[in-house]
Amino acid sequence: MTSRKRERELARAKYERQQARRAKERERRRRLYTIVAAIAGVAVVVLGAAWLMRPASITDDAAASATPSPSASETSSASPSPSASTSSSVAAVTCTPPPASRPDNLTWPTAPPATLKPTGTYDITLTTNCGPIVIRVDQAKAPVTANSMVFLTDQKYFNDTACHRLTTAGFYVLQCGDPKGDGTGGPGYVVPDENLPISANPDYPAGTVAMANAGPGTAASQFFIVYEDTSLPPSYTIWGTVTSGLDIVKYVGAQGVRGAAGSADGAPKQPISIITGTTTYTPTGS
Repeated sequence: MTSRKRERELARAKYERQQARRAKERERRRRLYTIVAAIAGVAVVVLGAAWLMRPASITDDAAASATPSPSASETSSASPSPSASTSSSVAAVTCTPPPASRPDNLTWPTAPPATLKPTGTYDITLTTNCGPIVIRVDQAKAPVTANSMVFLTDQKYFNDTACHRLTTAGFYVLQCGDPKGDGTGGPGYVVPDENLPISANPDYPAGTVAMANAGPGTAASQFFIVYEDTSLPPSYTIWGTVTSGLDIVKYVGAQGVRGAAGSADGAPKQPISIITGTTTYTPTGS
């Protein structure tokens, strides 16, 4: 074999090794990008789960803003009139200053006994400082949770309580039901998980009312209202659907979150509180 031919063969072998290494590197990068894309795709869902499962940890200033008194200096700007600037797709809503929150002094040692009728419909009307929100209770699919929420409403547990938390990116919910207003309050008992979504996309569509929790079997009184279609892990009991007043929650969502610009998780900029809660039962066929 001549030296020239040997040199060509060595050069060709070197070239082939280089091409093989480059192809291997391209495949490694492709797999890496695929993994990164997959992680990015589920990040919102994971963060959503963490948000709903942990107690609130907002700053003192934000916590205070969730339940301001009517005389607070920021009341006028926090409660915009119908002519205030809003998202083009969200109707303006008139809000009044929210009431002061009641003391967190209502607790029970155990969940209430079952009292709901298996037929007919139960509706919970939450009268807020921004208007009434009506929730149709699903006692067939979430009987224990539905019974508890009707009980708490009848016991005036939700009266004068702030909806203390809002999220506006990736998942879209307004969280209520905590007299403490910081995500740590509850009635002293818990209810089991029920009616968890299965193979639905989105699994928590707009209008869904579900229980917040700190892990499996820890739901109590705090609940969230979904105001835009949202996908989350199937970990939160769905117990009702908003039949009237979802526009109010959408309006509050459109006003954003208090705090630094770009914040998407915290006390709602437009304070919203439940003034009174009432239940209505309608027999089948009425």
